[in-house]
Amino acid sequence: MDCEMKKISYDGIVVNGKNEGVFGSPARRMKLIIDTDPGIDDSMAILMAFQSPELEILGLTTVFGNVATEDATRNALLLCEIAGCPDVPVAEGSPEPLKGGRPRVADFVHGSDGLGNIFLPPPKTKKSEKSASEFLVEKVSKYPGEVSILALGPLTNLALAIKRDSTFASKVKNIIVLGGAFFALGNVNPAAEANIYGDPEAADVVFTSGANIVVVGINITTQVKMTDDDLLELKQSKGKHAQLLSNMCKFYRDWHVKSDGVYGIFLHDPVSFVALVRPDLFTYKKGVVRVETQGICVGHTLLDQGLKRWNGSNPWTGYSPVSVAWTVNVDEVLKYIKKLLMKP
Repeated sequence: MDCEMKKISYDGIVVNGKNEGVFGSPARRMKLIIDTDPGIDDSMAILMAFQSPELEILGLTTVFGNVATEDATRNALLLCEIAGCPDVPVAEGSPEPLKGGRPRVADFVHGSDGLGNIFLPPPKTKKSEKSASEFLVEKVSKYPGEVSILALGPLTNLALAIKRDSTFASKVKNIIVLGGAFFALGNVNPAAEANIYGDPEAADVVFTSGANIVVVGINITTQVKMTDDDLLELKQSKGKHAQLLSNMCKFYRDWHVKSDGVYGIFLHDPVSFVALVRPDLFTYKKGVVRVETQGICVGHTLLDQGLKRWNGSNPWTGYSPVSVAWTVNVDEVLKYIKKLLMKP
């Protein structure tokens, strides 16, 4: 990400300098929008993106999930400032799922501020006047076939963009989705993963839209962990954002111990980021994915693996396939994440 860094201090953490693109002309960099609900592991992925000179970050769009949408917007603005890129636009998204109702908020995982209860000062910058869906449609229309979207929260904003512009799915370059639990237990209940459970109707709209989609489920992301030793290595490193992230991760790590018996943290969002920039570190299966929107299995994602020629039609028939991450090179993905998180 090539942007001028402004000197900003957060509790003694100082960011100063300039990222230089390594791929020459900005036109050659990957254009990226991050749709996000930051969130501790979202924050890790976002700061990794800003540490990646091969990316041109067009903006962040926000949604409920780890926090309420308003808080997600505040955190996204803060992260842009921390990264030294306060001019990157942040467009606020929907405060509720497609069908309405009170959104599910995971403050018990990420703290009441979404950042591990470190309570940073409020951002100096303001959100965009455009809504998230307006922003998504505008940028994808301006750069057809060039914009990638990294979707780290419930898929409400993307579903609204698809509904707003019937050509959106055909114009977006690709969408990398953190979501689902493919042939594995969920993390909200045995059937569902949190992002899909947060708005199952939106997820089904996105998965059946015909867009070029890669889905990274928690069956993959829970294989990649930062142990307590890794977290200590991060804290002791000279990484530009290492101290800030270490402070955030204390709350997140303690929740993992209580919830999963894991002495460390899962790297859901960072792993999904790696799937965007290093897809070679994963293998994939292609097939149609549908999402259950009612009953005890609401939010369940089910992939038709194409193992059977069906006699007649079913709810998977006639939709475009998506790519579902199937295996992951755990060691190389963790090494890549640590390299970016510890980058000076």
